[in-house]
Amino acid sequence: MSDFLPGDTDAREYQPRYRLLYIMVGITFAIFTIRLWILQVVNGQELRQFSEQNSIRETKIPAPRGIVYDRNGEVLVENLPGFEVNLSPQYVSNLEETAEALGAALNMPPSNVMQLVSRSRRINGPFRPVRIKDNLSRDDIFNLEILKQDYTGIDIKETVLRSYPLKENGAQFFGYVAEISKRQLPVLNERFANRGIKFQQGDLIGTIGLEQVYDLELRGKDGISVAQLDAHGREAIGDPMGLLGSMGGITPASPGNNIILTIDKDIQEAAWRAFVEGNRIGGAIAMKTNGEILAWVSAPSFDPNEFSTGISPDLWRRLVNDPDKPLRNKPIQDHNSPGSTFKPLIAMAALAENVITPNTVVACPGVLRFAGRPYHDHLRGGHGNLVVSEAIERSSNVFFYKMGIALGIDKMFRTCDAFGIGRRTGIELSGERAGLMPSNDWKKTTMGEEWQPGENLSVAIGQGFVLSNPLQMAVAYNAIGTEGKVVKPFVVKRVLSPDNTLIRESEPQILRDLADPNGEFHINKSTFKSVKEGLRLVVNGERGTARASRLNYIEIAGKTGTSQVMNFSADQIYASCESRPKHQRHHGWFIGYAPADNPEIAFGILAEHACHGSSGAAPVAKAMVAAYVQKYRPEWLERDLRKNKKPGQPAAQPANPAPITDGPIEGE
Repeated sequence: MSDFLPGDTDAREYQPRYRLLYIMVGITFAIFTIRLWILQVVNGQELRQFSEQNSIRETKIPAPRGIVYDRNGEVLVENLPGFEVNLSPQYVSNLEETAEALGAALNMPPSNVMQLVSRSRRINGPFRPVRIKDNLSRDDIFNLEILKQDYTGIDIKETVLRSYPLKENGAQFFGYVAEISKRQLPVLNERFANRGIKFQQGDLIGTIGLEQVYDLELRGKDGISVAQLDAHGREAIGDPMGLLGSMGGITPASPGNNIILTIDKDIQEAAWRAFVEGNRIGGAIAMKTNGEILAWVSAPSFDPNEFSTGISPDLWRRLVNDPDKPLRNKPIQDHNSPGSTFKPLIAMAALAENVITPNTVVACPGVLRFAGRPYHDHLRGGHGNLVVSEAIERSSNVFFYKMGIALGIDKMFRTCDAFGIGRRTGIELSGERAGLMPSNDWKKTTMGEEWQPGENLSVAIGQGFVLSNPLQMAVAYNAIGTEGKVVKPFVVKRVLSPDNTLIRESEPQILRDLADPNGEFHINKSTFKSVKEGLRLVVNGERGTARASRLNYIEIAGKTGTSQVMNFSADQIYASCESRPKHQRHHGWFIGYAPADNPEIAFGILAEHACHGSSGAAPVAKAMVAAYVQKYRPEWLERDLRKNKKPGQPAAQPANPAPITDGPIEGE
């Protein structure tokens, strides 16, 4: 009989397996023990801090951007207090239900909330709070406070809103702020790493205009507030875990620097009113003769306040697709042929190169034939015999055709280049384009062709390859009015710290003095005086093309111009511009300065598709000059009142003559 029971053999067979199981259990237990020892003893302090930080939320306190003032201390750009609502997705148990509740509370589609969260997760990851709505109303805040009792992850934050009181007026000049994009973030951080500046997702940055150029001056330094959270992501009352004391409390934000501009708010508003009252398209600037910009208008425009609170996709599409380009800064970014406003510069060249004298009489019929082709004057019968000042006054095309033939392109280039045509002015705004003043070498280099004699005629009346803008032309005319001083225009007068301590101040800068006998290019004073007389007659002469822009108390000097946007055949050239479709109508220019004898203010206006400079652009100049005189030279108004007042009667106000136009112009 066997010594083993029937089950002993089976148990003996399983003993190795049991032994392996015991070993595995022992190893597992050892691993857990070692892991717990590492977590509790080796890394205990570090993990404790990490755990505590999970219950702490550091919130950025946005720094108020610096205030922008006009030259007299009037506020042009400021900050307003506001509130925004954020949603932290990691604390939301049911996103669709929360989106429905938020949509009802904020009067917005729940789908918008879902889209914002989805986009933020895609761009910023799953744990970044999502800004749902800016600029909350009092009702919004009340509804959200009730909602927070039942839904987690909702947070109302105090914020600072950038405000532009002038709204559409000067929007392209002042610019706007917008949230930094994911694409911009690494680029900006790399660019400014050596200056110790660190941008973060969600920061607001200046996007165009002054806000962009002076972003580092205006932005200030953000602060930090620390709050303790409960398990639902809500801020706990007080400091129940005693953690906040070691986190440093609140670090207040430091405001940005303030900026005082050369802009005058009253002249700016006068220019804007004059520009939009006639539903004009284009740009206008006014500046002091030392280069200080007084007014800057670009139309059509947009309201930058809508960008500060988050522009809607529909509005952005409308702005981008608008054929009149409201987002462009037209005084420096759009270039057009200057038309007849270019003629005074050709007159300067003809006098400086001794092609004519101030008293040279030139026959100016209604048409000039050159190389077998007719070149028409804007007046069918021509102007008869003219000296240079009369040719400027009446805007004779034939006179300047003859000057172009006599000068040739390189002599015209020499003079116009010295006045700054085809050069950037150097103004401290982004996006300035240089325009173009052609030359023989330029055409060879860019087109591989020789300059053709017939092209001289087109250039001489501001057509052909010549391209300029209102600021560039104003700088050139300012040099005529000041008899040689080509200045650098500027817009920032002073930069101040938040406590208004002066950081730096801009000084006027003369780039070239064309009247300097020792300069590279010298023009006699007598030449300036001859051209200035012609510009004075344009507004104040009996045959001047801008007679409707006269003011009783000051003599304005300037030149109207009509820049064609397409060529017309000989039988169409004298057709009414107003009868053509908008895109075929000529642009209207008016460039000049005042007073005519000793200028204090210069201006440049382009009214696109306005047909004539006299009716489209000159009224804007008249409004800007009138605003300047009223504010800075009231004694001229008083002198005029005394001059025209009769005993016992109010001061007489002579009526302005009826407007006249340049008429049609000849192209290439």
